[in-house]
Amino acid sequence: MGYDVTIGEIEGRFADIIWERAPISSTELVKIAAQEFSWARTTTHTVIRKLCDKGLFERSERGIVTVVIPREEFYARQGKQLVNTGYGGSLPLFVAGFVKNRRLTKQEVDEIIGLLKKTQ
Repeated sequence: MGYDVTIGEIEGRFADIIWERAPISSTELVKIAAQEFSWARTTTHTVIRKLCDKGLFERSERGIVTVVIPREEFYARQGKQLVNTGYGGSLPLFVAGFVKNRRLTKQEVDEIIGLLKKTQ
């Protein structure tokens, strides 16, 4: 899967349901989607197919949906895509833009520093 795969807000909410419960049957997903989104069975199967076509999940012949790309990896790829397309690949410019009108708490700063130290 390339970095150019995107999903909309509703697809993302549905994908989160799959990530939280996988492996899960399509039948169970139809029930959940009816409750959460008021989707018809056909709509649920269409969204499952689209997410599988995007490489996030896989559906077996028995209708069991499993994870191909974990949630954390998918959103990390989305973040990289945003940095590359919106900030010319510059992580410092991205961070500066993100915090420009927002004051970070000491806890957030410490957490970010801790994450950065882990990557070195």
